[in-house]
Parts: sequence; structure tokens; C-alpha cells
Amino acid sequence: MRHHKFVVRDASFTKLCSTKNILTVNGEFPGPTLYVTKGESIIVDVYNRANYNITIHWHGVNQPRYPWSDGPEFITQCPIQPGAMFSQKVIFSEEEGTLWWHAHSDWSRATVHGAIVIQPKPGHTYPFPKPDREVPMILGEWWKQDVVKVFDDLVSTGADAAISDSYTINGQPGDLHPCSANETFKLNVEHGKTYLLRMINAAMQDLLFFAIAKHQLTVVGSDGSYVKPFKVDYITISPGQTMDVLLEANQPLDQYYMAAKAYSSAFNVRFDNTTTTAILQYKKGISTPHMPSLPSFNDTNSSVNIITQMRSLADEAHPINVPLNITTNLFYTVSVNSLPCPNATICKGPRGNNRFAASMNNISFQFLPKNNNVNILQAYYNNISGVFTENFPDVPPLLFNFTASNLSTFLRTPSVDTEVKVVEYGSTVELVLQGTNLLAGTEHPMHFHGHSFYVVGWGFGNYNKDKDPFKYNLVDPPYQNTVAVPKNGWVAIRFQAKNPGVWFMHCHLERHVSWGMAMTFIVKNGNNPRQQMLPPPPDMPRCK
Repeated sequence: MRHHKFVVRDASFTKLCSTKNILTVNGEFPGPTLYVTKGESIIVDVYNRANYNITIHWHGVNQPRYPWSDGPEFITQCPIQPGAMFSQKVIFSEEEGTLWWHAHSDWSRATVHGAIVIQPKPGHTYPFPKPDREVPMILGEWWKQDVVKVFDDLVSTGADAAISDSYTINGQPGDLHPCSANETFKLNVEHGKTYLLRMINAAMQDLLFFAIAKHQLTVVGSDGSYVKPFKVDYITISPGQTMDVLLEANQPLDQYYMAAKAYSSAFNVRFDNTTTTAILQYKKGISTPHMPSLPSFNDTNSSVNIITQMRSLADEAHPINVPLNITTNLFYTVSVNSLPCPNATICKGPRGNNRFAASMNNISFQFLPKNNNVNILQAYYNNISGVFTENFPDVPPLLFNFTASNLSTFLRTPSVDTEVKVVEYGSTVELVLQGTNLLAGTEHPMHFHGHSFYVVGWGFGNYNKDKDPFKYNLVDPPYQNTVAVPKNGWVAIRFQAKNPGVWFMHCHLERHVSWGMAMTFIVKNGNNPRQQMLPPPPDMPRCK
């Protein structure tokens, strides 16, 4: 089994005319790319040489029967403390294409992240002509101030987070920003050749539009699974999501901007409205590169250009297995809420002395305290009581017109609990995720640990259980680990609960998960030993 070494440590970086220390892996931003083969298992030795606790999550890697290395802090492990080390076993199974890894503690993932490239097994090839070159393209987000302070202020004030100062492409803001021209990422191409761009949205707060001037992109994969190829002028990519896109270098020999900017539909919510750029160049030039046309920041119709076209390959070499006989029907709302400020404190949240919150089925997830001596997986595995309750509801506790305007203010206040949903091994699950217009109707990229799922349907407005299932795609739906619930809309996903363990589900907009838009599934062991969780490794990090 191959070993990789990740040393988490501070490193100094200068961007936007200012210098600061950031958390990194091996001193790199973005961090190192992991190259693996489909079905391989590897060990990543994570050394914490920083001053903060850390965990690492392997985003989209299902980790069959082995949640111990999944990474979310206080869900499946206690954090790796400064000076400690954790050897994380990463088990690849059905995934092929592009995934990524990132920190999963507080907001450390802003700078602690990198790509995972999963190559086909020996003797197998891509389901498209082999590209001449492959290039990881990581879209990120940069604050001039310390991200630790951004997170601490969010928690202490109850207000929205400070907006970032720029987005980045492979760690660089681009030459539209001050002090950034020399470091702008440049991709040198040759006319007539094809390039596979492994796109990752590692940004913290927004979906992003991305395009290359005068070039179309051919989407061939997403979230570690191949799709039927389709051409687009731009992509919309959610935080947490990956896409494999082919670029044909077929334009006149010149320079062309690759550009990304935010899609942010929530009314009256501040966001980073800058544009990050990189340069595609057939030859070095002195002329200004051509700029692509990107949709407006609030163009919701344009934001669904990918989900409307994405279909699994569903061929003999890439079969799919969409659950048809559903045993467990779930309906979860995802909402932005508010909570009263704790006694004797002043908050800067919405409408008076409140703080922002977020919820699923009107329960704001209560993360275990930092001084806790146990996590949910450990409590479940060792039958430790009092850590969580198994009462997460299958449907919202209160039904209302979820996407109506001017909803009653009493609907905004959620309960606060550490609730889990327990499902039997082998259950076939349909989960409808319904956005609401409470406080701020907006999009929610929902990520499920430990399982990929089929996106069988989606729409705007309220889900209609009598009509919408007839519109499902049960023939070749895309197989994803992250899906964006559209603004005031819904998505329907299906999966088989065949991975025993404790698995987190949450919004991948960082402020929303910090506010509580999350819950946890527990998939019980099956009867066969091969359907049961593997035991924990001996070096699991200990809580204080």
C-alpha cells in the first residue's frame, strides 16, 4: 500500500499586495495532487505541525465500511492536535475521474485542499479520446485577513461572514487584481491538441460560473463519475463539486482569459463580486487577452445549465444501478434561519438581537463542543449514550408553503439538536431536498459523505409528490456526491444504504454548515461480515 506524507504547517504567502501566514499541506497552496488508480487503497500520514487542530476529508471517496478516516471533526473523529499524527487509510472503490481532499475542521479548508486524480484500472481507458494533457484547475477564495478571524467573528457576532477579497484559479487571483499580474496562472496550449481540465470548486461561499473566451467546453465527468459528453459555453460549479471538461485548442493563436465569478441569488446578501482570471495562451503576447462572457451574478436560469444536461454514461462498461423499489422515503427542508442571541450578549444577525442559523427539517445541527472527549462515530461504535439522539424526522415537523414570499417570522426559529437518522443496511432511499424562502431563499450545494447518489429529479418551487415523480430520470441520472438545491427549488436523490457507518450530510457553503445546515446518517451493519464496519485503526486521534 502506497504512503503519502501530508505535513500541515503554516507558510507565508503574498497576494493582493499583502502577506500573511496560512495553513497549508507541505507548504503548498493549493496543496499536493494525489494520483491513484481506481480501486486502490493508500495511506496518508497526516502530521499536524500547525498551532490549530486539523482534520482531513477525502471528498467523494466513499470509504466502504471504513468511516474512521472520513474526516469531519467530531462526527467521525476527534481532531489531530498540534504535534500529533494520524495515518489515514483512504479506500477507493467505484470512483474514477476527479475528486479532491480538504480540511474538515472550522474554516481551515479555505487553504488546506488539493486535487485527487483517479486513473482507470490497468487495461482500461477513458470513455473519450485520450487528451494530450491533463490539468487540475482549482477554484478557490482568498481573504486578506486571517480566515481564523473570519470564522471566529462569524461565531461570536452571529452576523454573516466577512466577504472574501478575491476568488482564485490554482491559488492566484489573476491580473484584474492589484499586485497579481506576474503570478497569474497561465496554461500554454498547442493548436489542435485537446486538454482535460479537472475542475474543482474549493471556494467557501458561492457557486461559480467559469468560462474560457471563444472556446467551448465538453463536460465528460463529474464527482468521480463519467457522463454523456455535452458542450457548453460556460459551467456552473458548486462548492464541493468537481467536473472533468475537455478543451479543444482550436482558436487563432492568441491569448484568452479563463474567468470565474460568483453566482449569488439571495436578495440583499453581500458577496464577493470580483472576477478571477487565468490565461490560456497559444503564444505569449502583449495584447490584452479576450474576455469570456459570463452570466449575471443572479441569473438563476443560467445557473442550472449543467444539471439540466447531465446524464450518466450508463453503458456496458459503466453500468448504473438506480434504486427503483424504494423502502425509505425522506423529505428534508434546507433553510436559512435565525436564533435569539444568548442571554447578556449582543448579536449582529438579522432583525434585531438575533444570530444567523441554518437547518435541515427545522433542526439546526448542534456540533459537539471543542472540549468534548468523544465523537459521534466513537459513541455509536462503543454504545456511549448521551452524545446524540436518533430522532431526526423523516419529514419537516411543520408543513407550510416553503417557497412563498413573506413567510411568517415564527417559522424562522429552528430547534437546536445533535440528531441522526438511522437506516437499515441495504435500504433503498429516496430523499427530496426542498429549499425554502425563510430569511433568504438561495441555493444549497448538499454533500453526502460515504455515498454517491443518483440525481433523479429537480425543479423550482415546491416539490409535488403526486406529479413530480413522473418526471424523474430513472434511465441515466447523474451519479453525484454533491448537488445544488436550486434557489427556492428541490432535488430528488436516490441511493442504496450499503456503506455501514456514520456519514455526515451538509451544505457546502461554509457559513451555512457553520450555522447548522447539516445532519448525520447512521447506516447499520448488515448480517454478513462483509456488510459490517471494519474496526478502528489503533492511532485514532484522541480528544482532549
